Amino acid sequence: MNSSTARRGLVAIVAVASLALAACAPQNIGAAPADQPKPTPVPSVATPDVTPTEAPAEQPTPEPSVQPSAEEIPDDPAQPVESETPEAEPAAPAMMKQGDDTEQVRELQHRLLQLEWFEGKITSTYGDQTRLAVEGFQAKRGLKATGEVDKVTWDKLVSMTRQPTKDEMHNVLTAGPALLSSGDKGDKVKDLQARLKQLDWYEQKIDGVYGAKTVAAVKGFQGKRAIPVTGEVDQRTLDRLTAMTRKPTTDELNNVVAKPKPSSMTLDDRCLQGRVVCISKKQRKLALVVDGKIQMSMDVRFGSELTPTRNGVFSVGWKSRNHVSKLYGSKMPYALFFSGGQAVHYSSDFAARGYNGSSHGCVNVRNKEKVAALFDAVSVGDKVVVYTG
Repeated sequence: MNSSTARRGLVAIVAVASLALAACAPQNIGAAPADQPKPTPVPSVATPDVTPTEAPAEQPTPEPSVQPSAEEIPDDPAQPVESETPEAEPAAPAMMKQGDDTEQVRELQHRLLQLEWFEGKITSTYGDQTRLAVEGFQAKRGLKATGEVDKVTWDKLVSMTRQPTKDEMHNVLTAGPALLSSGDKGDKVKDLQARLKQLDWYEQKIDGVYGAKTVAAVKGFQGKRAIPVTGEVDQRTLDRLTAMTRKPTTDELNNVVAKPKPSSMTLDDRCLQGRVVCISKKQRKLALVVDGKIQMSMDVRFGSELTPTRNGVFSVGWKSRNHVSKLYGSKMPYALFFSGGQAVHYSSDFAARGYNGSSHGCVNVRNKEKVAALFDAVSVGDKVVVYTG
C-alpha cells in the first residue's frame, strides 16, 4: 500500500468515527456563540454501557398554588360524601303567653271577646281565663292548642276580628247614636225582634213595635256583649247582632210556625230495646227511643276531624242543667255527659251559625226547648248509642 492510499483510508476512518459520535451525543439546546472558547475537554472515564437517553425538556417555573374553594373541588367518587343532617326548625316563638302584662294583651282579650271566647272585663294580664280562651280558639281552627299566641294564631285572630278602640280595650263604654229605639215601628223592628228571638233574648210575638219587651231584650243582649246597656240599637249593637244571627225567614217575621216533619230517622239495631238516646252522624239526628219507638227527635252537629265525637255504646254518667266548660269557658246548658267530657247539650253557636261550625267533640243541639225536654226525660244510666249511619 503506498502512502497516498494509506492517507485516504485514514481520512475515511476519521469521518466515519465523527459521524458515529455525532449520532450518540445529546442534542444541545442553543449552540454556544462562535467567539466563545471551546470548553476544556474532560478526560474520558470508562463507564458501563448505558443506552443513551434524550435530555429532559426544560420545565416551566410553577405558579404559586391557590387553594380551591369548596365549590371548585370536584366530587371524588372514591371518597364517601358526608351530608349534614338539617337541624329541626325551632318552634315559632310566642308573641304572648301566660304571665304577660302588656297593652297588647288587652287587644288580644277584646278580639277573643268579639268571637265569644273571652268574657268579662278587659285587662292587661294574661291569666288562666285568657289562656283557656286562646286554647279554645286554636282548637276550633285546627291549630295546635298551646294556649300561647304565636304569629299564626295572631294572624288568624286578626283576620276574623276588627281592631278594638282604645275605649273598648279600657272598658270605657260609650253608646253611639240610636238607629232604633222605644216607640219605633216597622219592618226593621220586626227584623230586630226575629234576630233576638233566634238567640233566645225575645220570646214574644213579632209585631214590629219597639216596646218594653223589645227594650228589655236589647238590654240583655248588650249587657252580655259588653256593649253600653241603653236598650237602644246603635251601630255597634246592630253589627254584633247581625254577625251572630241569620236573615229571618218570611214565616219567622210573621209568626208562622212550621209544622214538624215526621221523623224518617233510621235507627241502629242497638237502639231498638229499652230507653236509648240514639244519635246518627250521617243523618245528623238525635232521637229518644223507647222500645223501638221515637219519642222525640232533634237536629244535632258533632266535633271536627281534630276533635271527633266518639262512636259506640255509652250511658249517661251525669247531668248538668247550667254547665260551663272548665276547659273552654263556654256555656253548655242541659248537658248530658255520656263519654268523659263529651255530652249532649244546647249550643247557641249552632243556633246562630248552623252547620258552618262544629263542637269540640260534644253533640250540639240548636233547639233549646227540645234539648230541655230531653234533659228532663233522660235519667242517669240511660243508654246512649252514637253511630255513623
